Amino acid sequence: MSVCTVSNLTIVGGERRKLHSSLLWKLKTSVKKNNVNPVWNEDLTLTVSDPIHPLKLQVFDKDLFSRDDKMGDAEIDIHSFVEATKLNLSNIPNGTVITTVRPNRHNCLADESAIVWRDGTVVQDIIVRLKNVESGELELQLSWINLSQASGS
Repeated sequence: MSVCTVSNLTIVGGERRKLHSSLLWKLKTSVKKNNVNPVWNEDLTLTVSDPIHPLKLQVFDKDLFSRDDKMGDAEIDIHSFVEATKLNLSNIPNGTVITTVRPNRHNCLADESAIVWRDGTVVQDIIVRLKNVESGELELQLSWINLSQASGS
């Protein structure tokens, strides 16, 4: 079993972000008040049980007395990222680019994104362009933690 960590979150045009994968996990960041360009810099951890399905992100503007306003959504195809974690990378130099993911109709990437071997783990820095909204982007860093190695078994 493995865990995918999403961190260094930056969003343009909203106050709250929800992340869920295959409707099994929902994670929420803290609310950032009175800020149109909030920076979270929070680590969110979720279990990836079926890496074939994309991560689905939804961004909401938090309202106190009414329903939260949806500010946009995005999907992240993590297939290439998960495949990179299956490779034997223990002998390659730190900072080696494993592969590069290009924006396409199956992901919401704003630009190319390198999957990199960094400090003993697979990492991917991505910028996701939100859909169903005039504008907005999320900056995310995905990193993979293998639970069997993390627990020492």
